[in-house]
Amino acid sequence: METNINAALLPPEMARKAEEIGVSKARIGPLTTSALAVLAGAFIAFGAVFSIVVITGSTMDYGVTRLLAGVAFSLGLILVVVGGAELFTGNNLMIMAWANKKVKTSDVLKNWIIVYVGNMFGALSVVLLIFLSGHYLFGGGLVGLKMMDIANAKCQLGFVQAITLGILCNILVCLAIWLCLSAKSTHGKILSIIFPITAFVAAGFEHSVANMYFIPMGIAVKKWGGTEFFINLDVSPDKYASLTWGNFFNGNLLPVTIGNIIGGAIFVGLAYWFIYLRKETKLP
Repeated sequence: METNINAALLPPEMARKAEEIGVSKARIGPLTTSALAVLAGAFIAFGAVFSIVVITGSTMDYGVTRLLAGVAFSLGLILVVVGGAELFTGNNLMIMAWANKKVKTSDVLKNWIIVYVGNMFGALSVVLLIFLSGHYLFGGGLVGLKMMDIANAKCQLGFVQAITLGILCNILVCLAIWLCLSAKSTHGKILSIIFPITAFVAAGFEHSVANMYFIPMGIAVKKWGGTEFFINLDVSPDKYASLTWGNFFNGNLLPVTIGNIIGGAIFVGLAYWFIYLRKETKLP
C-alpha cells in the first residue's frame, strides 16, 4: 500500500518530530539563535500591534471584542512559524528532547536564555519604532489609551494569578506548535495556529513575550506621550499608577514567565513525551 507523503503526521510521529526539532535547536549557533529570537520578539509584537488596533474603540460585546483581538494576534505566531524564528514559549517543547536524553540540561537552558533575551530585544525594538511613529496618536489618541489600559490591567494581576494565567497561555501556545508539527502545508500550519492562539487571547491568558511589547508600550505612552495627549483625551496619568517598570518585571514578567515554562514544558512537552517517547512505550 502506498503512503501519502503529504498526509498529516499522527501524534506518535509528531512526537518524534518534536524531539528532532529540539535537538536541532540545541545545535544552532548562538549568533543565529539570537538573530532568530529578535525576529520572533518583533513578530509577536506586530501581532500585539494588530490586536490593539482591531479592538480600539470597539462597542461590541466583550466576548466578540476579545475574539477579534485573538484572531488578529494570531499574526504573531504565524510569522514565527511560517517565516522562521525562535520563540521562547514555543521552545519550551525542547523539554521532550531533554527528557529522552538527546540534549543536555545546559543546552536547553542556554537556548531558553538566548531566545528569551533576543525576544525581549525584538519586542522592545518594535516598542521604540511604534512610539517614534506616533502610532499611539492614531484614532484621536484612542490607540494610545487602549495601549495603556491593556498594560495597566496586566500590571495589576496578583503574583499567583499571573503564574496561573501564564500556565494556561502556554498550554495553548505549545498546543498550537504541536498541531503545526502535523501539518505538511503552509495553510495547514496557519489553521493549526489560529484557534489555540485566538483562544488564549480571548480568554485573557498571559504570554511573556507578548507582554514584552504590551507593557513597555503602555509605559512609554504614559511617560512620554505628552501633556497634550492626556488633555485631549481628558484622562489623568494618575489613573495608570500601576504602570511602572517594577510592576512590569516583578509583578508580571517574572510570574508569567514561570507560568509559561510550567504550561509549555510540563503540561504539554512532558505530557506528550510520557505518552509517546518514554522508553516503555512501543511506538508503531
